[in-house]
Amino acid sequence: MKRIFFLLCLGVASLYLHAETQSQSDWPQFQRYKQQNEQLKSNPKVVFMGNSITDGWWTADSLFFITHNYACRGISGQVTAQMLLRFRQDVINLKPKKVVILAGTNDIARNSYYVSIDHVMENIADMCDLAKANHIRVVLCTVLPSNKFYWNPTFDPTPQLLDLNNRIRTYARANHLTLVDFYPLFADEQGALPSQYSADGVHPNKEAYKIMEQALLKVL
Repeated sequence: MKRIFFLLCLGVASLYLHAETQSQSDWPQFQRYKQQNEQLKSNPKVVFMGNSITDGWWTADSLFFITHNYACRGISGQVTAQMLLRFRQDVINLKPKKVVILAGTNDIARNSYYVSIDHVMENIADMCDLAKANHIRVVLCTVLPSNKFYWNPTFDPTPQLLDLNNRIRTYARANHLTLVDFYPLFADEQGALPSQYSADGVHPNKEAYKIMEQALLKVL
C-alpha cells in the first residue's frame, strides 16, 4: 500500500510539474533539447549529462562529440534536481550505451536554492539508478575544482566540492561504476582551477577539455 501511495504521489507530482511548465516556465528546460532529440537519426553511443561545463564542451570542441557519436546534453546553470527531472527525456529515451554524469557545481553555488550535499548526492545517485535500470552504463565524474564562483563570491566552495567529490568516489566504488576523477587533474594548492585551464576559474578552456577528453576516452 505504501508503494502504491508513493507511485500515486509521483504521478500527481508529474502532472503538477507538467501543468506548471506549460502555464509558467520550463524549469527543467525540457524544451532545450526536445527538437534535437526528435531529429536524431540514430542512437548516440554516449550521452553527456551536465551543466554549463558540459554545455560549453560542445562549443569548445564539437568535433569530439560528432566524431565519436556522442550527444551533449548539458545546460548552463542547472542544478542536479533539474538534470534528474529531464534525465528520461535527454538520456534514457535516446538509448545510449553509456552516460557521462558531471554534476553538482551549481548546487554548491546555490543557483536555485540552498541544498545539502546529502541531497545533491541523492540526485546524482537517482540518475545513476535510472540509467542502470535502463541498461545504460554509468561513467561518473568528480566535479572540477574552484575556490570562488564569480556569480556568487560570498563563500569558499572548496570544502563542499571536496566533500561532494569524496562522496562521488565512494558511491562509484560501492556501486561498481566507472569513475573519472577530474578534480586532481586540475586543482592547484588552493583548490582552484588555474588560469592556464580557465578564464573565469570555473569553466574549462579548450586545453582543459582536451585533457578531460583523454581521460574519458580511456573508459568510453
